[in-house]
Amino acid sequence: MDVHLINAYLARAREILGERTDTEIEYDNTVVAHLEKGMDIKSAINAANRKHPDEALKPGPAHWEDLMARYDYIREHKVILKQLGMKE
Repeated sequence: MDVHLINAYLARAREILGERTDTEIEYDNTVVAHLEKGMDIKSAINAANRKHPDEALKPGPAHWEDLMARYDYIREHKVILKQLGMKE
């Protein structure tokens, strides 16, 4: 694998996701896990909010589409990291 390409991907992923604390990563992982079980984004966020109340999101109606895009990206990012043998 091209190390420069991997490093460029990881740098871009950090730009897209921003700096996240360990608890924010746990929250995001919970949302992704629920999405992978077939939940819709609203149900997945609500479930994650119950499990991680300190990280709870309270999106307005205009935010759901952006949140779905974000969590789709995170889900794909996790697959790529796994293929590379890396953790977050």
